[in-house]
Amino acid sequence: MYQYNTVDQKIVDERVEQYRRQVERYQAGQLSEEEFLPLRLQNGLYVQTQAPMLRVAIPYGTLNSKQVRMLGHIARKYDKGYGHISTRQNIQYNWPTIESSPDILADLATVQMHAIQTSGNCIRNTTTDQLAGVAKDELVDPRPYCEIIRQWSTFHPEFAYLPRKFKIAVSSSETDRAATKLHDIALFLVKNENGELGFQVDVGGGQGRTPIISKTLYDWVPVEDILSC
Repeated sequence: MYQYNTVDQKIVDERVEQYRRQVERYQAGQLSEEEFLPLRLQNGLYVQTQAPMLRVAIPYGTLNSKQVRMLGHIARKYDKGYGHISTRQNIQYNWPTIESSPDILADLATVQMHAIQTSGNCIRNTTTDQLAGVAKDELVDPRPYCEIIRQWSTFHPEFAYLPRKFKIAVSSSETDRAATKLHDIALFLVKNENGELGFQVDVGGGQGRTPIISKTLYDWVPVEDILSC
């Protein structure tokens, strides 16, 4: 699992303080609902009918024990003692207050977590098989490739204001437990006739009112070219 360096930690800490000031300005009436909307969505906060909802990023569904304990602490302190695991392997808190959301993000930052790009029209959490790394039928562990995509897409200015949310999944197993073909981009780790590792690239999948199965765009792309294909 990826570990923050000092630059990563500084970026996340600065984002928390930036968001804290935005919340303060909103509560003071200096930001309208319309102005505050994109700012809170960039930090994972929805405002729903009954209460706000905060979605926490869990890249490719991987957590360590310290992070799990922090999620439990947040559920007890700021919510109703539980969280909701989403279909994209994230955690959602359904009863926080808007004024507590900066404190939640600050707590998350202490264990190298955040809520960036978990909502809004951006590239969302890249997902994979829940058994990645231990599945008997996988070709290779797909999580390092998920991490490469995560680093490439997070904070990328071209991907923060898309026309619609955009979802990517990576699979390396014979059984597609990640429902990869229901994503905008579906990446399947495969080998070509020479035994070289690459990706089959499918595009155009989706769920919602009219579910669509993705179609193959490339049968094989070298792993080193996946971000530029």
